[in-house]
Amino acid sequence: MRVAREVSLSDSQRELLERVARARTSSVRFAARAKMILMAADGLSDQVIARELGVARQTIARWRGRFLLLGIPGIEKDAPRPGRNPKILREKVQEVVRMTTQEKPSDATHWSTRSMARAIGLSEASVRRIWKRHGLKPHLLRTFKVSNDPLFAEKVEDIVGLYLNPPEHALVLCADEKSQVQALDRTQPGLPMKKGRSGTITHDYKRNGTTTLFAALSTLDGKVIAACAPKHRHQEWLQFLRLIDKSTPKQKELHLVIDNYSPHKHPAVQRWMKRHPRFHIHFTPTSASWLNMVERFFRDLTQKQLRRGTFHSIPDLIETIDEYITNHNADPKPFIWTAKASDILEKVKRARAKLNKLPTV
Repeated sequence: MRVAREVSLSDSQRELLERVARARTSSVRFAARAKMILMAADGLSDQVIARELGVARQTIARWRGRFLLLGIPGIEKDAPRPGRNPKILREKVQEVVRMTTQEKPSDATHWSTRSMARAIGLSEASVRRIWKRHGLKPHLLRTFKVSNDPLFAEKVEDIVGLYLNPPEHALVLCADEKSQVQALDRTQPGLPMKKGRSGTITHDYKRNGTTTLFAALSTLDGKVIAACAPKHRHQEWLQFLRLIDKSTPKQKELHLVIDNYSPHKHPAVQRWMKRHPRFHIHFTPTSASWLNMVERFFRDLTQKQLRRGTFHSIPDLIETIDEYITNHNADPKPFIWTAKASDILEKVKRARAKLNKLPTV
């Protein structure tokens, strides 16, 4: 009968294997092999180890042999497996990546799989696989705007500080208006979704007017104070401030995060603020509305109610908005801000450095 070769471990090897076998962050395969070798070093046979771990005896023998031949590196990774040689040369792949990232086709603003395949001499499927492997998506384009506010750093630190460490005995409210919310009515009724077919709506629509939604999101509990108005002048903004004043506990200081829209800075608004000293205004940097968390609420409202909605009139639209806000406040969930001010400033610093290196248009 064949007897398995003896496995002996040094103190450092045993300590490392025991740590790997216990660690939750280790590779599952590496941890299992570490247990095999530890049991083999304790004098157990391959058959006993296989029965204990629920694997084949040949598996234990293979990794025992690999350890005796190569040590711990021999069990850490799988042995290289044979495979066919790639049909597409590495230079060809690099050329596809270079052209995708640094050049444009003569007749378009970006590459498609068809145009790249024609230019490089590969199949569309090959181009698609190369793009997927390198995370390239030429058909997608994201918008951005780096703020040029000279007080950007101070404003970011102020607002993020409110989110992460709100002042005691105070409420932090993210306020803004969602202007020009359209009551769109489709020209024909759509068909409902059914098996094998998505729901349908007409591509054209009829405009039945607009409204402006004023909203203030509490960072404490996620509740929203809101009102709709036909316009978004400083008069409507003052009415909304009065609604906030009426809807919040009088003994609480109020910290409002708002943007630099001109009605927010109107002299009449400033005079009202002086008469209500519990209101403290924190302006977001220019071109940085993403710092205002109420924008996230507006996005959810658009996606869940407005984008696919059909509204026959302005009252119909306002009723839908009010119902959504009522349901939201019945079970509010606050948005949790996690980004540190230092991380935001570092990211913007890198973006500005890259922009400065680009040629001016």
